[in-house]
Order: sequence, then C-alpha cells, then structure tokens
Amino acid sequence: MKFDEVTTAVAFLVLLAVALGGTLTSGMPRTISMMVSAGVVIFSILVLALGVKHGEYRATR
Repeated sequence: MKFDEVTTAVAFLVLLAVALGGTLTSGMPRTISMMVSAGVVIFSILVLALGVKHGEYRATR
C-alpha cells in the first residue's frame, strides 16, 4: 500500500478521533480527560513524525 500525504493524514485523523473519542467518553472527570487528550495529541504527532522519518530513511537504503 502506498502512503501519500492525503492517505497518511486521513489515517492519522481517524485514529486520533477514535482515541480522543474513547478518552472523552470514558468515566474520567472532564479536567483529567482534557489533560489526557492533550497528551494523546502530542504523542500522536511525535509518533507520526518519527514514522515518517523512519520511512524516509528506509526508502533511501
């Protein structure tokens, strides 16, 4: 499967929406849910950036 920018963005947003949806609908208090959601977003962006860089590295070797 070829991942271009659009496919990657759609997959990233779908996975992020599922993770955030589960976090926000859990039984946690609202303030804790918001803090966890911020952490999930930051972690997701870091993992996406690391994955893209690893893919670029693998494509050149």
